[in-house]
Amino acid sequence: MFWNLKESSVEVGKSRVDYAVFGNGKKPMVIIPGLSLRDVKGAGFGLALMYRTFARDYRVYVIDKKNDIEENCTVSDLANDTAIVMQALGIENAYVLGVSLGGMIAEVLAIEYPTLVKRLVLGVTASRTNETMRRVVGNWISLAEEGDFAAIVRDMLSVMYSKKYVKQYGWMFPILAKLSKPKNEERFIRLAKACLTCEAYDKLEKIEAPTLVLGGADDRIVTAEASREIAERLSCEIYMYEGLGHSAYEEAGDFNLRIKNFFE
Repeated sequence: MFWNLKESSVEVGKSRVDYAVFGNGKKPMVIIPGLSLRDVKGAGFGLALMYRTFARDYRVYVIDKKNDIEENCTVSDLANDTAIVMQALGIENAYVLGVSLGGMIAEVLAIEYPTLVKRLVLGVTASRTNETMRRVVGNWISLAEEGDFAAIVRDMLSVMYSKKYVKQYGWMFPILAKLSKPKNEERFIRLAKACLTCEAYDKLEKIEAPTLVLGGADDRIVTAEASREIAERLSCEIYMYEGLGHSAYEEAGDFNLRIKNFFE
């Protein structure tokens, strides 16, 4: 089996949370992904390939959000769901990586459930909502409510990636726009709205786990300043990728290596 890969789910309330787990190590690592049109279910192979750097030393859990998202769901609700999954799987003192919305969730997880988080990496994320987030994510919400997911994909691709990446792979964007559509449209809308409930800034000092912030200097979704203010508030290590934006976690060749070095 590919890096001991398995996909399963945990019952949370009246719904379920899907997760993928892989790796042959004993140390628990939890990855909380961001807002996406794709689900973790069925994506285990790709996730294991993307995070193969950790497969030898860690048992890696990529934890999704609930299949059924309640109306007016918040980042805090999503963090509570993640904690329930971790506790059900017997995970504690985990090495946690949160990206974008996943980083917002990881912040609250570290604040409210300190025994679950041993070390923390916050990638291209924010600790409070800002005007750029309200404008960009608000536009996605409006387009999703109109059912125009092709427009969402085009906008996501254009604002996430660097100019170099767009120049090289931009020809694929129209194809991806036609093929990408969430299985549950209402779920995407409610998760997008949850992004705009991020308000952990005033509680960041409660985070006990050593933390690393990784940001994109040209982030046009949460902004570079959002990463910098987290690091300043926590007085923690930070690395900003010059020339990269919100997709630094995909584009930067050393992104996972920096995380691995910090964890070790």
